[in-house]
Amino acid sequence: MKIDNKEIGSNSSIFIIAEISANHGQDFETAVSMIKSAKECGVDAVKFQAYTPDTMTIDVDNKCFIIDHPQWGGQTLYDLYKKAYTPWEWFPELKKITDDLGLTFLCSAFDPSSIDMLEKLEICAHKIASFELVDLPLIEYAAQTGKPLIMSTGMGSLEDIQDAVDTARNAGAEEVTLLKCVSSYPAAPEDINLATIPDIQKRFNCPVGLSDHSLGIAAAVTSVALGACVIEKHFILSREVQTPDSFFSIEPGELKQLVEDIRIAEKAIGEIHYGLTDSEKNSRVFRRSLFVVNEVKAGDVVTPDNVRSIRPANGLAPKYLKNIIGKHFSMDISKGTPLNDGHINEGMLK
Repeated sequence: MKIDNKEIGSNSSIFIIAEISANHGQDFETAVSMIKSAKECGVDAVKFQAYTPDTMTIDVDNKCFIIDHPQWGGQTLYDLYKKAYTPWEWFPELKKITDDLGLTFLCSAFDPSSIDMLEKLEICAHKIASFELVDLPLIEYAAQTGKPLIMSTGMGSLEDIQDAVDTARNAGAEEVTLLKCVSSYPAAPEDINLATIPDIQKRFNCPVGLSDHSLGIAAAVTSVALGACVIEKHFILSREVQTPDSFFSIEPGELKQLVEDIRIAEKAIGEIHYGLTDSEKNSRVFRRSLFVVNEVKAGDVVTPDNVRSIRPANGLAPKYLKNIIGKHFSMDISKGTPLNDGHINEGMLK
C-alpha cells in the first residue's frame, strides 16, 4: 500500500502521523505552528478532522446527548464538537502549507460532505475514525473514491471489522490499512492489547498500525515490534493550553522522542539472522578457547590443571576439551600458549 507515494507495510519505514485534531483551539496560526512543529519532530504526516457540529450530531440536550466523561462530561455532544471542530475554510491553506513542508496531509472524514470537500483538495487517502467503523454507507462512499483507506478499529468486534473491510473492498478500495485502537481517553495500558496487531494482519491481509490514545509513548514504540507499520498519536504544542484533546496528547519533545525511538526500534527489529554481525567481528577474539595454563613437558598427561577454557579465542574450541583429557602432550609447551591439534600426541580431534 502507498500513501502519498510512501510505502506502507512490513518492509517499509514506519509511517508516523501527528494527529492535530482539536488541539489548535480553533486558532488558525496555532494550527500552522503545529504543522511546522510536527515537521521539526520528524513525522511523516499531520492529520486533521473534517466535521462540523451539524455534520456530527444535532443540537439537542436530552439525556441521550449529554456526555458522561471525566474531561468532557456535563455538556452536549453538539457543544463539544462546536468547541473542537476545524473550520472548513482553513483546509485548503493548511493542506498547501503541509504540502510545501514535504509532509502528507491527512484528514478524518465523518460524513459524505466531508469526503466531497476533501476530494476537492485532492487528498491522497481517507481516514475513518473508530466511532464511524460501523457506518458502512460512509465507508462505501469513501471507498468509491478509489483512494487508500485507513480505518481505526476501536470498539470493533471481529464482525464489525470484517463488515467494514468487506464494504471497503467491495466498493473499490484496493488499499486498506487498519489501525488497532482503544477508544477511551486516555487509554489504559492494560486495555491496549498490542498482541492483536499481528492477528489483525493475518485475518485481514492488510497493513496494520496503531492509533494510540494512551499517555506517553511506550505503547506506540512497543507496537513496532509487533508489526505496526503506521503510528498515529495526538499532538499538542503544550498541555498547558486547554483543548478538548489536550489531556491525552503529547508535546513536541515527546513527539520528537517518539519518532527517534520508533526509528531505533525498526532498525533493531531487522531480519532473522544467526552468527556474526559486522559489528561483532572485532569481538570474536574475546570468546573462550583452549589454552595451556601451566608449563608442560613432552609426554605429560593432559589434565584440567594444565589445559583450560579461557579467553581469548586463539586456541581450539572448548568443545574439544573432553576429547583430550588423559592424552599426552607431544612437546614442551609454555604457559599461555593457545592449544592446537599438533600439541597432542594422540591428536585432539580424533
